[in-house]
Amino acid sequence: MDLRIFTEPQQGASYDTLLTVAKATEDLGFDAFFRSDHYLKMGDVDGLPGPTDAWITLAGLARETKRIRLGTLMTAGTFRLPGVLAIQVAQVDQMSGGRVELGLGAGWFEDEHKAYGIPFPKEKFGRLEEQLAIVTGLWETKLGDTFDFHGTYYDLTRSPALPKPAQARIPVLIGGHGASRTPKLTARYADEFNMPFASVEDSERQFGRVRAAVEAAGREADELTYSNALVVCVGKDDQEVARRAAAIGREVAELKENGLAGTPAEVVEKIGRYAEIGSRRFYLQILDLSDLDHLELISAQVQSQLS
Repeated sequence: MDLRIFTEPQQGASYDTLLTVAKATEDLGFDAFFRSDHYLKMGDVDGLPGPTDAWITLAGLARETKRIRLGTLMTAGTFRLPGVLAIQVAQVDQMSGGRVELGLGAGWFEDEHKAYGIPFPKEKFGRLEEQLAIVTGLWETKLGDTFDFHGTYYDLTRSPALPKPAQARIPVLIGGHGASRTPKLTARYADEFNMPFASVEDSERQFGRVRAAVEAAGREADELTYSNALVVCVGKDDQEVARRAAAIGREVAELKENGLAGTPAEVVEKIGRYAEIGSRRFYLQILDLSDLDHLELISAQVQSQLS
């Protein structure tokens, strides 16, 4: 069972803060450090000191860490041209010695596009499908060959398809609640399917759709890793859980309903319920990046019971 630390830097975090959390992630034995890809805060926070770019952050962390996997949940397809993204991710993979994973989504937060002058196309899913075809196609093109792609949204002619990643295949993550197009896209391109912020019941339903789509595409359903992303709020007792919930502006009852919250025993029990329906990896959304004691508790009393 993999436990990964998942951060939301748009809510307010400098690169130095993210570096501190990433190093704690590595030192405490977690599998990976992931971050969101957003340029504007959400909700009632000041967002200071302002946004950091996902792939610039990961490039820095690639040189400052040794073991943990590094990636995005999810890179917004609206932010980057697919050829440029393929170069960026391959370079960071080289910089990390082959520890990068790419979560790629369509992009959805219109306000951040308006705030920073980023075009927000009406048709995003079709663009995402072409982006996945281009990024993976560039990486898979043999050295010395060229890559061509002529789609509705993107056109590449005689690309040298360089640079190549350090890994033979960078794992690709696709996620979401869509009932039809998302499972089909996952079946074609993904190594992992991630169900974000969903109940056990909804996750089981969506995992079933994805598994069916994967098998219909001629792959083994178990080729994919099935994962969940969930907010986490753990305390050694009820008082500590309440304190941590208050620090992130959430209610304990709501966190227990919608995330992984409570004492270590409670959280281990709920993880077990997700594991029963096939989830093998958890992205623990950490919203208070200053509380490193929280990570230590999860490592010592949750992760230790799952290994």
